[in-house]
Amino acid sequence: MKSRLITATAATAAAILVPSLAVAQRPAQPTPEQRIDRLEKQVQQMQRQVFPKGHPADTAGFSDDPAATQSSVVSLDQRLDALERQVTDLVRQSEENGNRLRNLETGIGQLKSDQDQRIGTLEQRMNAAASAPPVQAPEVVPPVAPPPRARSTTPRQTADAAVPPPAAAATLATDPGEDAYTQGFHEWEAGQYDQAISTLKSFTAAYPKHRRASYANNLIGRALLDKGDARGAAAALLANYRNNPSGERAQDSLYYLGQALMKLGQAGQACKAYAELDAVYGAKVRPDLKKLESDAKAQAQCS
Repeated sequence: MKSRLITATAATAAAILVPSLAVAQRPAQPTPEQRIDRLEKQVQQMQRQVFPKGHPADTAGFSDDPAATQSSVVSLDQRLDALERQVTDLVRQSEENGNRLRNLETGIGQLKSDQDQRIGTLEQRMNAAASAPPVQAPEVVPPVAPPPRARSTTPRQTADAAVPPPAAAATLATDPGEDAYTQGFHEWEAGQYDQAISTLKSFTAAYPKHRRASYANNLIGRALLDKGDARGAAAALLANYRNNPSGERAQDSLYYLGQALMKLGQAGQACKAYAELDAVYGAKVRPDLKKLESDAKAQAQCS
């Protein structure tokens, strides 16, 4: 009886130990974190196989969509920076163009205002001139000829001292060139030769096309002759004749050229100057100058 009890107890203990051993030998279940790690590793392995060049973009839905690589991101950033710079430049240029346009509009407005003002001033002057009474020409009294100098070989009274006729007085009164020449003539007439030469040279420089230019150049030569510079006088008189042979005092310059050559002791050359005067001008020589030439030929003993 006792042995049966022991046998039954041992069987019961064996039955209890067998399931416990089975439970102890069964592997433990993985935790949720472990399962998630395992899934992430599997997904990464699949991505490396499907996208060997990088991770897929968030918008990738097809196998041929490009991967969002680092180089593409950098390229996009550079393009965005370039676009921002271009937009900034366009805004700046637009502001500069607007400023230039405003300045142009201001300048055009000022120019139009100035032109209107000038036109208005000219119209007022024209209206005033049209309504002004005509100016009466003043009566011109010929100056009294000074007495001839003693022992002078150069006659001083020639047509250089001619006074313009009264009909031209109103015009000459407003002619600054005529006034300048007249000043030089009066200085020569008063014996102020150096001052007369300076005044007459200034006149010819300022008014080279004036009708009195021939008068002035001839009078420069005469002033040099009167002050004793016969060589300078000869050069000035010859230049006046050659540069303007049709001038009103070209024939006078030829006559006084002969006088200057006589001062230099060149009577033969003086006779050539008188001969050229006759050959070039002939009957056009003024009667007063013709008489002076006749006396000069006799003095030079021209054949």
